[in-house]
Amino acid sequence: MYGKLLIRCKLTVLTGMHIGGSDTYSAIGAVDAPVIRDPRTHLPIVPGSSLKGKLRSLLAKSTCCDVENMPSINEDAPQIKRLFGSANPVQPAKLQFADAFVSNFDEMKAIGLTEVKSENVIDRQTSAAKPRQIERVVSGVTFDVCMTYQLTDEKQAMEDMSLLVKGMRLLQMDYLGGHGSRGSGRVSLHDFRLEQFGSNMDTQPLLELFREVEKYELFTV
Repeated sequence: MYGKLLIRCKLTVLTGMHIGGSDTYSAIGAVDAPVIRDPRTHLPIVPGSSLKGKLRSLLAKSTCCDVENMPSINEDAPQIKRLFGSANPVQPAKLQFADAFVSNFDEMKAIGLTEVKSENVIDRQTSAAKPRQIERVVSGVTFDVCMTYQLTDEKQAMEDMSLLVKGMRLLQMDYLGGHGSRGSGRVSLHDFRLEQFGSNMDTQPLLELFREVEKYELFTV
């Protein structure tokens, strides 16, 4: 058995989300921490690496006995390595992540896709204020998420997708990007669609797994 499973869903921002881009050449007075953007359209994106890294980190923490002293990535559980890949020993990832692009630009363009959030860092010793500006993707912006999974074994696919669903549940109770402890980065994953290519696997049981994800979002837009 060999084939591909295409996993599509929507990722909707619930509270302002900051995934940082480069500010190397920012002019004086510009935003201190801009969001990452697609260089072609200049619209915000969710890099596949950001989503993959966050899901893997949450799953590793969920199997770790001491989250204050996390083991190295090479010591992740075998199932996590199988799904996300490993450099030591070399093991290609069965799950591939694509960058996620804005899907509701027309709906949001009158409001704008980003906001600038002003913050102050207060020095505890001197009480001096250090103002900064952080760009965030606003609540309501939706991205198209696409992942591709390598199908080789039906039983293994159920195990791997169950693990992915667990990571997505954890993500909805956590945050994506930076400044999550201050309320940023809450997201909702919804509208799942599955397509399989090159195999005859029934995807309905997998789809039921992913529909459970939607029950774990903290709140709706």
